[in-house]
Amino acid sequence: MADGSEKNAVVSNKKVIFKDYVSGFPKESDMAITVEENLKLKVAGDSKGILVKNLYLSCDPYMRLLMTNRSSEIFGSYTPAALITGFGVGKVIDSRNPEFKEGDLVWGLTGWEEYSLLKSSEGLFKIHHTDIPLSYYIGILGMPGLTAYGGSYEVCAPKKGEYVLVSAASGAVGQLVGQFAKLMGCYVVGSAGTQDKVELLKNKFGFDEAFNYKEEPDLNAALKRYFPEGIDIYFENVGGKMLDAVILNMRVHGCIAVCGMISQYNRDQPEGVHNLMSIVYKRIRIEGFATVDYYPQYSKFLDFILPYIREGKVKYVEDIVEGLENGPAAIIGLFSGRNVGKQVVVIAPQ
Repeated sequence: MADGSEKNAVVSNKKVIFKDYVSGFPKESDMAITVEENLKLKVAGDSKGILVKNLYLSCDPYMRLLMTNRSSEIFGSYTPAALITGFGVGKVIDSRNPEFKEGDLVWGLTGWEEYSLLKSSEGLFKIHHTDIPLSYYIGILGMPGLTAYGGSYEVCAPKKGEYVLVSAASGAVGQLVGQFAKLMGCYVVGSAGTQDKVELLKNKFGFDEAFNYKEEPDLNAALKRYFPEGIDIYFENVGGKMLDAVILNMRVHGCIAVCGMISQYNRDQPEGVHNLMSIVYKRIRIEGFATVDYYPQYSKFLDFILPYIREGKVKYVEDIVEGLENGPAAIIGLFSGRNVGKQVVVIAPQ
């Protein structure tokens, strides 16, 4: 492959193609690796495009929602026989957009391919702080970090002494939510799917307690064990039976921030939630939100999080695989809990 900095270079471009709409659990075979030959590393003169060499790609649970023909209303569905898209970190190779120049490092939505021609700069952020690992810009400094920040500080705003539960707590978002709550002086419990993840939550991220939900035959009883006085704040990542049990264990005027419901993504028919009258009895506030809601606050978020990272007061764990050809397996692994921490695919080291 030619060097991306070489003027008028022609390269091959490896891609991940989405085959067709998925029912049930996705499989690696729902995606295919193809190669585009003779790609010119040059943006056409009559466009406002930005040509990016992708360095890191992000595996995120929401990508499963785009594998159906039901739009997510935030991101459109993937198109059969077309390129998969997602968040990535890249280096600008050529640009006709006045906001970006050759050599700039950026993060935002890109294609699952080695080189992407981005037609718009919407949702594309320039990277200024390079003393932090670049892969962090699809994790703690990117969409997951901004999600954790918005859900924690804008939706529920925990106060010192409150009782907080985080589901999928060792994931890209959950590990941060728990640490943010600890910074606010809260009692924090996380749920995860393996004993190793439980230990990670307590020993690495400083959660007060954690439990393996797969080993709890009665989630209601488990929550009563960890929260005998009830839950003030629940950061929702999984839905289903966990949400049903949480509602029963919320305190009066509690808050549930709904980030995602990964337990439901592979179901053709979502599970019902049966304890909804408790929302009335306990005057619970449930609020869904999306990362894009907080894009205008991105610089404020960086000012908040960068000192904590540099001082080691907020920790972050990544699960890294190398090579675009291993990307489909990495996406599928999200739904069996194979990853520990933020799942990252390395395309080209900087």
